[in-house]
Amino acid sequence: MGRRIFLSFAHEDKSQVQGFALLRWNPNVGFEFVGRHLISPVKSEDTDYVKSQIRERLQGTSVTVVLLGPHTADSDWVDFEIRESLAKGNAVVGIRLKDSGTPQIPQAMREAHCRVIDWEPEKFSDEIERAALVAGRPVLGPPPAHVGRAKNCAR
Repeated sequence: MGRRIFLSFAHEDKSQVQGFALLRWNPNVGFEFVGRHLISPVKSEDTDYVKSQIRERLQGTSVTVVLLGPHTADSDWVDFEIRESLAKGNAVVGIRLKDSGTPQIPQAMREAHCRVIDWEPEKFSDEIERAALVAGRPVLGPPPAHVGRAKNCAR
């Protein structure tokens, strides 16, 4: 069972982010996750509403993956997502997008000393799991087996 991750990124990198999201279906990449993100931006000028939508998407996640491109560090929304993630106890790990060179790291990630890795899909799973464990997020396992019926269940 994969981690539930929140994807944070600059919208200029949307096409590469969609490619990252598709990795979970690639049988040649040992990478499994359930993604929560805002690939389709919130259509509102109300910053409080947009923030509430980000917080809603962060619910139930344990790791935030920041996909780093040339404009990521300039995004106020990425900074907000990182800070909210850290505040809720999420692990945060940065992944440099393919062919992005050495993009600037967002300030919130630098302050928290978050790990940043290169675009190497074969390492994503291990790095995300490592970050989660360092942040104190337990290993996910299968749901508990159902044993018998509850007293109030119909027979």
